[in-house]
Amino acid sequence: MTEPGTICWKPPADARERSRVGHYLAWLERERGLAFDDYHALWRWSVDDLPGFWGSIWDYFGVSSDSRVTSVLASDAMPGAEWFPGVGLNYAERMLADLQETGPVVVARSQTRKPVELTAAELRAAVAMARAGLQRLGVGRGDRVAAYLPNIPEALVLLLATASLGAVFSSCAPEFGTRSVVDRWSQIEPTVLVAVDGYVYGPKEIDRTAEVAAIRAALPGLRHVVVVPYLSAERAAAIPDVLAWDDLLGGGSGGVAAGETPELTFERVPFDHPLYVLYSSGTTGLPKPIVHGHGGILLEHLKTLALHFDLGPGDRFFWFSTTGWMMWNALVSGLLVGATVVLVDGNPAHPDLGYLWRLADECGVTFFGTSAPFLMSCRKAGLRPADIADLSRIRGLGSTGAPLPADGFTYVYENVNPDLLLQSFSGGTDLCTGFIGGSPLLPVYAGELACPCLGAAVAAYDPAGHRVVGQLGELVIERPMPSMPVGFWGDTDGSRYRAAYFADFPGVWRHGDWIEITERGTCVITGRSDATLNRGGVRMGTAEFYSAVEALPEIVDSLVIHLDDPAAGTEELLLFVVLPEGVQLDDALRAKLATELRRNLSPRHVPDQIVRVAAVPRTLSGKKLEVPVKRILEGRPPEEAASAGALADPTALRAYEEFAHTRRDH
Repeated sequence: MTEPGTICWKPPADARERSRVGHYLAWLERERGLAFDDYHALWRWSVDDLPGFWGSIWDYFGVSSDSRVTSVLASDAMPGAEWFPGVGLNYAERMLADLQETGPVVVARSQTRKPVELTAAELRAAVAMARAGLQRLGVGRGDRVAAYLPNIPEALVLLLATASLGAVFSSCAPEFGTRSVVDRWSQIEPTVLVAVDGYVYGPKEIDRTAEVAAIRAALPGLRHVVVVPYLSAERAAAIPDVLAWDDLLGGGSGGVAAGETPELTFERVPFDHPLYVLYSSGTTGLPKPIVHGHGGILLEHLKTLALHFDLGPGDRFFWFSTTGWMMWNALVSGLLVGATVVLVDGNPAHPDLGYLWRLADECGVTFFGTSAPFLMSCRKAGLRPADIADLSRIRGLGSTGAPLPADGFTYVYENVNPDLLLQSFSGGTDLCTGFIGGSPLLPVYAGELACPCLGAAVAAYDPAGHRVVGQLGELVIERPMPSMPVGFWGDTDGSRYRAAYFADFPGVWRHGDWIEITERGTCVITGRSDATLNRGGVRMGTAEFYSAVEALPEIVDSLVIHLDDPAAGTEELLLFVVLPEGVQLDDALRAKLATELRRNLSPRHVPDQIVRVAAVPRTLSGKKLEVPVKRILEGRPPEEAASAGALADPTALRAYEEFAHTRRDH
């Protein structure tokens, strides 16, 4: 196993000259008279002088607005920060402003249809036609447009057309079932729904016409439904009383004349005007409808994609995501910095785990974004991506969705490309970004995130609200960021928003993760703070536990639950494991697990009981459901512990319910 903290990569000597953050540093010195010796000095200024930093981002990237900026931060209260008052801007306008004019700006690959590529001119024309089509359907400023679409160009076109009007976009991936979709969209009451008839996932055809009909029936405010014939033109045509996507763009009777492209204009809106609504996982109730604004997303994504990911013109940016995860929103924002975005729809492991690596080669990807579980699955399978594809063009690799163990870092450098910059990235839907990641100016240490991101005042707090270094603490953000939510949709008095993030440390954002900030400024995320293992007084995040357990070839997946009853003075550590076919959970495997955990963690973290299960329950975005399972084991009914619509496989909870019944019966 790789020792955490091992150096995997160092910046080249000319990193400042070659990187976009280096160019930004030179600009700061030239234009602002500000000189910083290293990344950490730059970060400290970026969180100490918020108006200076975010004002410089506005100017450095040349953000255009309908009036001159007179104030960057009128109020720094949290919640309630007021950014760039009085300016009017539009996210879609900037998205389409700085595209490369030769070659494709959108490259799309799918298991459902043939490849699609769009040039800048073709993308702008499609957005203009979709915008005109939405206007004909009565969509205007503030109206909600819902997308039941995969990660395909039509979803991007719809987002930009909606945003150009000042309307509000919201997407759900078509693998979401009816209940999951209705739980989300019933809160925002869309007037237009754009959906696919179905899709192909690996070898399987998935028909979604019944779901489209059920969603339509459950949303009485819908005035129009538009269908993209993605799986089959015949199936799409059979859906009654809908408008075809081509007719939306072409106008049909009374619409745009053949061969004519309408003028593309943009509604300038206030900085915090709603751009789109994203949703929390909704595992224990209705998903929170998180509203993000035009200006906050624009500035945050410019900063992250250029200054952290080092993306710009000539790059091809890929991150495997569905439209139900905030990484899709971050991916398509690659257009902001002039990169070409690579959209992929389908099963990432079909026909095998080499699929995405081969696509990266085929599409000329320079930044490859994925999840920690995908990388660890490739490692466990013994896959060496560099042997099956030319990955020499990949300069950056992003990993998110879960903490990447130290072994995952060395796997990437030994099997993908030894020269790339690996960025383990942590953030969330709540801010639609990562606030801890990496930098072209910093080394990469195995198992660690290199730094807090610029403008993100990240700290670790003890229970009393004091900063701690070198020990686990609550991950907090002490000062506002522009991409913090405008609010929750329908939360008129802001009470739900305050309760979600500001109840524990008033005026400070509590994110809900455990973090350790090291003496050298790197960060280690160890799991959700509400799922911490506090075993015999030794507090540990679940990520460390999974890293040790899932390193064994016999373990496919795992879930650890710590049950304690302070009143009775009892505690119990339960480990649930998924094993490959043909492998038995016998005494030898139990002993092997105990030995690994004793050696890598501590004797206190040897489970009291190890149980084989068929699956680990996960959210639709792939996160393990530790807290809902804990509630079930504590006696809560499954329907109260977790919302079935938020689960990738609702049947996965049955084994835990049965286990809880068996425990109570004994």
